[in-house]
Amino acid sequence: NVLHCYRSMNYISRHMEEKYGVPWVEYNFFGPSKIEESLRKIASFFDDSIKEKTEQVIAKYKKLTDDVIAKYKPRLQGKKVMLFVGGLRPRHVIGAYEDLGMEVVGTGYEFGHNDDYQRTTHYVKDGTLIYDDVTGYEFEKFVEAIQPDLVGSGIKEKYVFQKMGVPFRQMHSWDYSGPYHGYDGFAIFARDMDMAINSPVWSLTKAPWAKK
Repeated sequence: NVLHCYRSMNYISRHMEEKYGVPWVEYNFFGPSKIEESLRKIASFFDDSIKEKTEQVIAKYKKLTDDVIAKYKPRLQGKKVMLFVGGLRPRHVIGAYEDLGMEVVGTGYEFGHNDDYQRTTHYVKDGTLIYDDVTGYEFEKFVEAIQPDLVGSGIKEKYVFQKMGVPFRQMHSWDYSGPYHGYDGFAIFARDMDMAINSPVWSLTKAPWAKK
């Protein structure tokens, strides 16, 4: 069983593994680093011919992703991001941001389970703020305290932060753009993050902490 975004299928897959010996793996196709890691993890369950073809696929798309990084990383390097999303995206998209030189300084789930937070620790750096099912007020106060360059969350939060003068991307429906996963999706992801952060519109307004 190969799972990408789930909330109950992991329990079913775990049961199948324990009772019937069917292995399962969680994969992540956000950003080239995690795509390569996931492809190799999936291929490890098969023979050498599959592993060889996997390396061919990785090599095929290497130039594409390198070109995207070369174009956008200088514009996004060092930018801080806070996330609050459903599904597995609070951890899965971290690698894509890091491929562009960005740092996720806070992330959290709207309906996460214990295993989500255990798995998230493998994605984040020490000192990253992790929150669970925060209210709108709590999230706003976290953002004011940490002062990120970009917030990625849902439609409920979008206009709150944009009116505060904080760049924002809607990470549920990709702000009607996307998709962000896969090799081709990474190019769209990088472009959209650049447009969100470096749009000239932010010169017309300032975040509350920038006014002090």
